Amino acid sequence: MARTVQVTFDCADPGALAAFWCEVLDYRIESPPPGFDSWEAALDAWGVPPEHRNDRSAAVDPEGAGPRLFFQKVPEGKIAKNRVHLDVRAAPGLGREERMAALEARAEVLVARGAERVRRFEPDAEPGSAGFIVMRDPEGNEFCLD
Repeated sequence: MARTVQVTFDCADPGALAAFWCEVLDYRIESPPPGFDSWEAALDAWGVPPEHRNDRSAAVDPEGAGPRLFFQKVPEGKIAKNRVHLDVRAAPGLGREERMAALEARAEVLVARGAERVRRFEPDAEPGSAGFIVMRDPEGNEFCLD
């Protein structure tokens, strides 16, 4: 039996970070559970106080192919480099110059939405590499546009 994977992010603002990753991956915020028209209605029914309504959020692939992303509020900030990061395949199948131009264009869009550009690696800068751009999401989590 195949297993499913959920990627969990510890963060300060689950709602905002979920919205950012929806933009990056063309995901959407997970729909409220059956029987509820909105998350507000579900949280009201469950008695979740206003100060805890942004403790969690989730983003899902609308086509159901990619993993669910779960965002949970934690009290501490990020203090070290990620040991695991996401590679966002933003230019699959493109040639060197066209690929790097597509990665640059995507990086520009994400910077406008709160990401930070860290470093560009040129094609063949590492053996077998087609080039990529290292980024950080609005809470400092590293990812690559690949």
